[in-house]
Amino acid sequence: MMGEIDDLAAAKLPLEQFFRQLLTVLGPALGSEAGCLHGADPVTGFLTSTVAEGLQPTAFEHAIWLEMWSDDTTRFVDIRAAGRVVETVHRATGGRPEHSVRYRELLAEYGLGDELRMNFDIGGGRWGAAALMREAGSAPFGAGEQRLAERAARAVAAALRDYALPTAGGPDGPDVRADPQDGPYWLGVAVIGPTGQLTSADSGARQLFEELSEPRYRPAGVPTALVYLAERARTHAPSANAGAHAWARLRRPSGQWLAVRASLLDQNPRGSVALVAQPASPVDVMPLSLLAHRFSPREQEVVLQTVRGLSTRDIAHRLFLSPATVQDHLKSAFTKTGVRSRRELVALLAAPYTAGLGRPPA
Repeated sequence: MMGEIDDLAAAKLPLEQFFRQLLTVLGPALGSEAGCLHGADPVTGFLTSTVAEGLQPTAFEHAIWLEMWSDDTTRFVDIRAAGRVVETVHRATGGRPEHSVRYRELLAEYGLGDELRMNFDIGGGRWGAAALMREAGSAPFGAGEQRLAERAARAVAAALRDYALPTAGGPDGPDVRADPQDGPYWLGVAVIGPTGQLTSADSGARQLFEELSEPRYRPAGVPTALVYLAERARTHAPSANAGAHAWARLRRPSGQWLAVRASLLDQNPRGSVALVAQPASPVDVMPLSLLAHRFSPREQEVVLQTVRGLSTRDIAHRLFLSPATVQDHLKSAFTKTGVRSRRELVALLAAPYTAGLGRPPA
């Protein structure tokens, strides 16, 4: 299996194709009959895409609700918080899956048994996640399969890291540009209803939905990531009298990153949510680029200050380092990116965003 994952990574397939091929590798190797794979924002872990096989489309809204609202210990965020890469419903419940709300309300309802969930984390980034299910009545995932899944998760995470590098913006999709004097422009505006359905949208949003569509398992026509984002806005509402906002970075099939902002309407935690999609700015996407180029945490700090235009002496003063140490970190960053100077480094990190924005980085 590990060799097959490496071959898929080397093929540099489009992300959706990579996920579909990956399911054909993971399923037989780990003994699952159904599953789904998710891409993620590596900085926040926010799930940004879904590819699934063998699952009921009608289950996805409830799966999102359980992931966002339930206290089930097999949520991806809780697996990560527990310091684990892989978790199963059977292991998490001590062999009593009926104690899991996810099992009672989702898996058992659709004729599924044990579920193996894994996070694709590496190098400080949270690049994606997966859930693999067995049919009801099958034996639970064993310890050996869980260890194999841990190895696979690290290999997949390394592959997904390369997908996060943004590509140049430009005319690769709807570009509803306002007059530059009017400030920022948007690509689309939409309203998502309480159950994840599309209530209204302008032409730009509808075109974006087509780009991000998952027709085989999103019958409502709203991409999974945007349903998640709407739920995140709702989770930020402490009461019916308080508004809530959330945002996420999403990657278009072309490689361009978007910034999508969500706002809860009518001060109703279970009400509709407005979404506004814009091209991601350098500030939005720079953290992804720092992770994708495999910089260490300290190198990220030094490179970020370099992008901001600080001198070696100023960086050393701000980060409590010696100038020689700053230079060492920069040399390491040059090696990892294949550049030879600060100017080339800044151009490499900032150039992919400026074309899509139509203006220099702020």
